[in-house]
Amino acid sequence: MKNSSILIVLALGVIWGSNFIYMKMAAVYLDPMQVTFYRVVFGLLPVLIYAIYKKALKLEDLKYSIHFFMMSLLAAVIYYYGFVKGSSLLLSGIAGALSGLIPVFSFLLAALFLKEEKITKIAIFGLVLGFLGVVIISGVFSEDLKSTNIEGSLAIIVGALSVGASFIYAKKFIMPLNLNPAALTTYQLSFALLIMLIIVDYEGINDIWQDTHSSLGMVLGLGIFGTGFAYIMYYYAIKKFGALLASSITYLPPVVALVIGFFIVGEEIKTSDFFATALIFLGVFLINKRKA
Repeated sequence: MKNSSILIVLALGVIWGSNFIYMKMAAVYLDPMQVTFYRVVFGLLPVLIYAIYKKALKLEDLKYSIHFFMMSLLAAVIYYYGFVKGSSLLLSGIAGALSGLIPVFSFLLAALFLKEEKITKIAIFGLVLGFLGVVIISGVFSEDLKSTNIEGSLAIIVGALSVGASFIYAKKFIMPLNLNPAALTTYQLSFALLIMLIIVDYEGINDIWQDTHSSLGMVLGLGIFGTGFAYIMYYYAIKKFGALLASSITYLPPVVALVIGFFIVGEEIKTSDFFATALIFLGVFLINKRKA
């Protein structure tokens, strides 16, 4: 892997891994749906500007609106809401570790719905390890189950399942359309914004602006950089370095989130949580190894 691709992988890992602490900070002042709304708004801005600059937007693309609507639900609205909800209830490091399920769900759904996806023994073993890690980190076997936030874990799991499903939907229905990635992301986030404008509760939506640190984290960290520029960097990397890079990026955000939570924020993360994260990490590695 070239130095430039390594830098992109590291940058995206840090950006996406940092999103969990920004979501947790914003959720102190806003409900999860409102945080999701702001993330879509500020994430759309740089992507829209970039797409206009590249002259990627075409009026005739709107004939595929049903697909953009489905992608906006799976890869934005449900995904973002689930992760914000989970981050508001869990330690940011734990929420980040659970996000490692995204490639696990992608493989599982691909095996179920894509005929060309081959199921191997090593991939199944990786799948089992990944889910075992989730079971441990969710705390269902905790001695004090009442103190375990199952709701937060389920929210992250639903979000990971949703974005995992979006990859399968995109491969089956979006990729054959040969749309410009910048345009596709713009349409996806634009439809997500339309949905959010209808369903968001605006009461107290300006409360976030009373705290400079949290508002900057939401606008810059979570929105502009964590969503907008991250999408641009991701699609640039895929185009320049190939699809193999995508599998490399999936390893870093959970680790970054755990490191930030433990070493920077000072969250009390148990040894079992680190062990569970390692299981998820190993599971993803084995699932991706089937492609080698």
